[in-house]
Amino acid sequence: MAAKHLVIVESPAKAKTLARYLGRDYEVRASVGHLVDLPKNKLGVNIEGDFEPDYEVIRGKGKVIKELKSAVTGKETVYLAPDPDREGEAIAYHIAQHVVPKNFKGKVHRVLFNEITKGAVQKAIKSPGKIDSSKFEAQQARRVIDRLVGYQISPLLWQKVRRGLSAGRVQSVAVRLLVERERELQAFQAQEYWNLTARLAPEDARDQVFEARLVEVDGKKIDLKSLRGDGARGFTIADEAQARELEQRFRAAKSWRVGEVKRSERQRRPAAPFITSTLQQEASRKLGFQPRRTMSAAQRLYEGVELGDAGTTGLITYMRTDSTRVSAEAQSAAGQYIRSAFGDAYAPESPNVYRQKKSAQDAHEAIRPTSLEFPPERVRTFLQGDELRIYTLVWNRFLASQMTPARYDQTTVDIDADGGRFRAAGQIMRFDGFLRVYEEGRDAPRDAADEEEQSGALPALAEGQALALDGLGASQHFTQPPPRFTQASLIRELEELGIGRPSTYASIMSTIIGRDYVRQDEGKRLVPTELGVLVTDLLVESFPDVLNAEFTAALETQLDEVEEGNEGWLTTTRRFYDPFRADLERARISMRDVKREVTETEIPCPTCGQKLVIKWGRNGEFAACPAYPECKFTGNFTRKDDGSIELEEPESSDETCEKCGAPMRYKFSKFGRFLGCSAYPECKNVKSANTPIPLGVACAKETGGCGEGELVQKLSRRGKVFFSCNRYPKCKFALWDKPVATVCPECDAPFVVEKTSKRAGTVRRCVREGCHYCESIDEDAVSEEVSASA
Repeated sequence: MAAKHLVIVESPAKAKTLARYLGRDYEVRASVGHLVDLPKNKLGVNIEGDFEPDYEVIRGKGKVIKELKSAVTGKETVYLAPDPDREGEAIAYHIAQHVVPKNFKGKVHRVLFNEITKGAVQKAIKSPGKIDSSKFEAQQARRVIDRLVGYQISPLLWQKVRRGLSAGRVQSVAVRLLVERERELQAFQAQEYWNLTARLAPEDARDQVFEARLVEVDGKKIDLKSLRGDGARGFTIADEAQARELEQRFRAAKSWRVGEVKRSERQRRPAAPFITSTLQQEASRKLGFQPRRTMSAAQRLYEGVELGDAGTTGLITYMRTDSTRVSAEAQSAAGQYIRSAFGDAYAPESPNVYRQKKSAQDAHEAIRPTSLEFPPERVRTFLQGDELRIYTLVWNRFLASQMTPARYDQTTVDIDADGGRFRAAGQIMRFDGFLRVYEEGRDAPRDAADEEEQSGALPALAEGQALALDGLGASQHFTQPPPRFTQASLIRELEELGIGRPSTYASIMSTIIGRDYVRQDEGKRLVPTELGVLVTDLLVESFPDVLNAEFTAALETQLDEVEEGNEGWLTTTRRFYDPFRADLERARISMRDVKREVTETEIPCPTCGQKLVIKWGRNGEFAACPAYPECKFTGNFTRKDDGSIELEEPESSDETCEKCGAPMRYKFSKFGRFLGCSAYPECKNVKSANTPIPLGVACAKETGGCGEGELVQKLSRRGKVFFSCNRYPKCKFALWDKPVATVCPECDAPFVVEKTSKRAGTVRRCVREGCHYCESIDEDAVSEEVSASA
């Protein structure tokens, strides 16, 4: 019996899950993402024709469209069921435009699944809606504006700096935040300060020792925040001499007595259930996951997992959301589960509700388990490692969010001695509440001013009670600079500034790292590269609005207004483009031409004696002879702390030139490493250098290597470049594609490989077994055709 209805989703995994829920009357097909998009080889936007986008069928999707058209034939109803966000709405809109014929006699509906469970799917099918044209227009406005920025600024960077560079409305602001943080670090000057801590005990109970810190001297408060210029009026113990003077003074104090004693009950409330950004941040803190890895696992949990006898089911709600709202049904189920598992004291009288941000899209719920019938221990055997860890995190966070607060008895005691006041603080947990299940991770405190008060019990103390001094010590500290961003903390910063949306955070991180504007240090913190700093400075000077965080956040708000139907997409696009076009015209004339810039030095050319100049090339700055092409000397250099430069010595080899007998040296060209005669230009002898070239990439066990060696570049017998372990033949790990020291954004493998071709551009992928990461880093780069037209 032929199916009467057709359901079209964007994901094959999602299609497989839905097919099991809907029965024989429904055929479920997948579009496999977008069917159409703006072309890669031209601007694709008719600026003078009301910014009309020139959509074209994506390469390889012609076959998909043909199959979907065939599936529509004879159906009574077509349900368009891509994800419930702007991208999903655009996919649904274009399916309706390119797949469903105009003379289709059946009905076309839009259905939204906040969770993929049998009940939720069947309920959505019974109450379908229409395509939300406002939501589609918000996506289209964003796509068009991003294309106008990327495809018109990027050719300018090609012309002024080097080919292959790109700019983006959000990515460039993200890089600017990193550059500004790096400059804060470079300008930061650590300030010394000292703490004075007394070890005290009651006179009649010398074994009950506790610690108290000096907080006030002669009526003046010690305030560590004053070191950071936060407007505090206190003072600090600035150096050892001052610390020792105070230490000597209080050692001689004749009396130590309890002053004021404050006792209070403190409550600690649970954190809200996850939204996209907080899930990414917490997975980074607790699991060490990068955002893309987190979202990849969450996507699989949302689309459906095979659970044996329970069938295939989605285990979490939609994972791209900025709403902390939880449905009444889920709150009720959580309350029942908590009472049953932990007791009545752990469930609040009324469900916990969390405050929303003004910009939150309340159509979605928070990220939560779809059913409390599937605790992590029950589904453990059905989930992959990453899936289980993310599911456990979501499960525990949601349950905790619906539990009662933890309660503490808190005591603060002031102790007086010779005009000084010392303070001791302690607390005892009286009821663990939500902490029975989950405690939110914390970023490391910046310095002692940010540390929490002491925990633990204090002895029973009363006002006026005499104390005995057991010890007194001074400790040296230094203020700490603001830390570099991690991917997770940068996402938090973008969210707080109102830049980007849940669906874009992970891709922003991948883009700025893939473009070589940013690298990750050993602690996975983000560091702008020399190229990233240069491009940011150029863009900030020429496009102050586009690179302005407040301006970018305001545009996000305007796109929200388009989605709400309060403003047309053309109005938003025109408002953005008119001042942008003026900036673009000015930049074409006034932007620094880094390609042609030269900086003179006092270093003589080793070949001809002229003073070398610094130029900018495809791999950054280099030293060159100004007498080119008569003298072709070039060399790398290092920049010292005082700003002066020093030429790096060319790498020598053990070979001698067979033509003149001079030593051969390793040199580099656009074709790679080679051996050249050191007597150049008198002797121009060159030959292939088949000596392994270190890449600075470990031969990692995670990717099939030995875990001990390093990868090097070699030449095969036929002259083809390949990459292998330097421990060969003990380790025979080898690759044809070039390893790049960039952590895989999905599985955290220590490197990915990169391949460039005319058809696909530059593509990066992971070679770790089971990881499916593959990304074109030229996806938004500008083609030569666009560059020429600019």
